[in-house]
Amino acid sequence: MRALILGIGDAFTSRGFGTSAVVEGPGGYFLLDCPDLIHRAIREACESSGWKVDHDKIDDILITHLHGDHVNGLESFGWARFVSRLRGINRTMPRVHTHPAAAERLWERLAPAMDPPLTRGGRKSVLSDFFDVRTFEPGKSIEIVGLRVECRYTIHPVPTIGLKISDGRKTLGWSGDTCFEQAHIEWLSDADIIVHEANLGPAHTQIELLNALPASIRKKMRITHVIDGFDKSTTDIRVLEEGEVLEF
Repeated sequence: MRALILGIGDAFTSRGFGTSAVVEGPGGYFLLDCPDLIHRAIREACESSGWKVDHDKIDDILITHLHGDHVNGLESFGWARFVSRLRGINRTMPRVHTHPAAAERLWERLAPAMDPPLTRGGRKSVLSDFFDVRTFEPGKSIEIVGLRVECRYTIHPVPTIGLKISDGRKTLGWSGDTCFEQAHIEWLSDADIIVHEANLGPAHTQIELLNALPASIRKKMRITHVIDGFDKSTTDIRVLEEGEVLEF
């Protein structure tokens, strides 16, 4: 298992991309969230890392929640894959994995740009014309590209999940957007690498709270979802970089 970091920014970044990654397992790749300019984010991360990932070979997307900096790229991804199917490049319907609350309102978010008829005089388009949506909840693990994925709800203004992703040997913990919650830290603590957000305001986790965690947790923690110009000197926890590869 390995993960290519596409973005480490928040909703307001003007320098990079929203927090996201491509995760590779024995069965292929999946996107972990899908921010704006997703195709450019993949290309730039590939160029930085030297790891080539063809977006047409990504058949699975895992969505943590419906804030725009995590899902705005679904529209362009869905249309691009529709064209790929028409051209015979990849006929697989991309699968979106998320929790029920996000699945319930996903088409409400995408429909204004995606529900016109796909053929002249045809019916209006529906979500299943673009994505195969599958739901999962805390307490039940699922398998994506040969990796076991578990989730836990976080504390955020809209329903959001954190994740633990395992290949059976190593585990990646991904906090998702969240206020600081000690129970969430404890749930993530058995992961080999914990990617945790750090941002401003009541909807996110302040870096000072992460700095107060035990050294054993901070050592395996990586920071993401930071503001532009984040001052790295304010913490001893390493901040991720776009184009970085996490190897397990």
